[in-house]
Amino acid sequence: MGYKGLELDGKVAVVVGGSSGIGKTIALGLAQAGADVVASARRLDLVKELADEIESLGRRSLRVTCDVADRGSLEKLLQASVEAFGKVDILVYAAGVSQRAPTLDFAEADWNRIVDTNLNGALRTCQIFGRHMVERRSGRIINIASVGSFLALFEVAAYCASKAGLASLTKSLAIEWAPHGVCVNAIAPGYFRTALNAKLLDGTGRGQEVLMRSPMKRFGKLEELVGAAVFLASDSASFVTGTLLTVDGGVLASAVNQ
Repeated sequence: MGYKGLELDGKVAVVVGGSSGIGKTIALGLAQAGADVVASARRLDLVKELADEIESLGRRSLRVTCDVADRGSLEKLLQASVEAFGKVDILVYAAGVSQRAPTLDFAEADWNRIVDTNLNGALRTCQIFGRHMVERRSGRIINIASVGSFLALFEVAAYCASKAGLASLTKSLAIEWAPHGVCVNAIAPGYFRTALNAKLLDGTGRGQEVLMRSPMKRFGKLEELVGAAVFLASDSASFVTGTLLTVDGGVLASAVNQ
C-alpha cells in the first residue's frame, strides 16, 4: 500500500475552541498542511480574524461561532460546514478553561463550569460531529487533553479531573467508533505558556518548578503541537485510535533530571 504521507489536501477540518492558543495554532497548522479549516469559538471578532488568516493561506474557511455549552450552536456549526464543503473529515476539540484554587474552598459552580467546558462540551461536540463521521464511515477526532490527564497539578483539581475524564472519553469513543472508520485520539500537551496559564507560570515558583521538572528545561512552543495534530488527522494515522499522544518535552518520562 505504501506510505500515505501527511498531506491534508481535500480534507475539511473543524476546530472547536479554535480562536486562540492551542486551537488557533492547530487550525493554522492544518490549513498549512492543505486542509480547509473552520475554526469556531464564541467570539465572532476572533473567528473572523482567524478565517482571514486561513484564507490568506489559500484555504477555504467559514465565520461561524459556537458555544460548547449549547448543543444547538454545535449542530449549526456542523450544518454550515457540511453545506459549504460537503463533509467534515477532521474534528479538533480544543475548548478548555482552568482556575486555580484550593480544593477545600473550590466553589461547586466553578467546578461545574470547568467540567462542563472541558469534558461535557467535548462529549456534545463529539456526539454531533461523530454521528456525521460514523454515517460517512470516515473521520478523525482529536481531543486536546493534558499532562494533567495523568498527573495532579497543584490546586487545579477540576481541570485535571476534567482532562482525565477527556482521556477516558477519547478511549471509549475510539473503541465504539473504530468499526465505522472513525479514529479518535488525543494530544496531551505538557507545559506550554498560553494566555490561559501565563499568570501561573511567569516569574513564579510554579513556573520555576515546571522548568526544573522538564528534561528540556523550557516551556513548549505552540507550533510544536502542529506535527502531532497533522499526523493524527492524516491518512498515515489510519490504524491509530484510542491513543493519547504526549507532547511534553519528556515530563511524563522523568523522575530525576539531574
